[in-house]
Amino acid sequence: MDFDGIFRGELDVLHEGGNYRVFAELERQAGQFPRASRFVNDFDYEVTVWCSNDYLGMGQHAKVSAAMHTALSRCGAGAGGTRNISGTNRYHALLEDELADLHNKEAALLFTSGYVSNSTTLATLGSRINNCVIFSDEMNHASMIEGIRYSKAEKCIWKHNSPEDLDHKLSQYSPHVPKIVAFESVYSMDGDIAPIKAICEVADRHGALTYLDEVHAVGMYGPRGGGIAEREGLTDQITVIEGTLGKAYGVMGGYIASSGLLCDFVRSFAPGFIFTTALPPTIAAGAIASVQHLKHSCLERQQHFERVQLVKRELDARGIPYVRNPSHIIPVLVGDAAKCKWISDFLLDNHGIYLQPINHPTVPKGTERLRITPTPLHSDIEINRLVSALDDLWSQCALSRAVA
Repeated sequence: MDFDGIFRGELDVLHEGGNYRVFAELERQAGQFPRASRFVNDFDYEVTVWCSNDYLGMGQHAKVSAAMHTALSRCGAGAGGTRNISGTNRYHALLEDELADLHNKEAALLFTSGYVSNSTTLATLGSRINNCVIFSDEMNHASMIEGIRYSKAEKCIWKHNSPEDLDHKLSQYSPHVPKIVAFESVYSMDGDIAPIKAICEVADRHGALTYLDEVHAVGMYGPRGGGIAEREGLTDQITVIEGTLGKAYGVMGGYIASSGLLCDFVRSFAPGFIFTTALPPTIAAGAIASVQHLKHSCLERQQHFERVQLVKRELDARGIPYVRNPSHIIPVLVGDAAKCKWISDFLLDNHGIYLQPINHPTVPKGTERLRITPTPLHSDIEINRLVSALDDLWSQCALSRAVA
């Protein structure tokens, strides 16, 4: 069997369609975010990062770095194994307490990433609750889809952000059937926000458990950074809130926050928790510092909102089309995979602007885009440089412009 031929053929398809991913070799500069060093053939030069999920720059925050240094000196580098074997480090327990408090829940449970917390929790709930049916928004993240698939529970896909379609789908099942409604608050590719209140009302009428992915919202929204559910006063209507520590909190890890009983259930039956080495104490310590800071500081969120609005105004002034949404994510529409990749490469090679293309299968064909994520640390000069470069490239590529 020519396995190499199989691999080469599949990779050739990606190359031909402009969908082959090339990873830039970057080194973030401590204290200089959003600037980074790019390495090419043993040479390096400075670039400005415009697509990081470190939305608030907390990965560079002095409090976070100091907490990690302290934990390193106290506990060493690693966790030593799974929590089942090596025990729960004090930093893990403190972080779970902080996260439970953040979402006004009884308990929280840590995982090694947001992907793992989604896939593991949904797989565990779906497989351990007899005859469970999971109702999944059609735009849910791959981690949620994987968890649902792995659970082998019956699944029902409902139209994106449509409480009406969800209500219709739920009504097809007996009130005695266990149901889970899984959806996101902020969807990362279009930046749209779910009608959480209406979805929860529908789920409640049908006695369904609600599972809300807030990975692109925690730290970003709400008076303490508890996400869209906190901002809209709906935290108590959500059964399970899932979040990440690797985006707005600038570190690494994922978690769920829920009742003590549900967290204990997942802790006791989830292979993705039981058999995985725990987060290093240094990471947990940095996350504690980040969560605590953003609970009490609104400055980063205010500055971030101002930067987002400025980028949108500058794009509007030049007719650069982007998906209109109420969130912090700015998807600039190119609509062609090859051009999207070419623009991204040109920005990096000629302007020192790092902005990754988002192509199929992450987004549907014909909706290829550049996903801009401004931070509070992007200056007016950097914003002007980005938008001016896009303006020139839009003309070079003869791309359609938005009508004012």
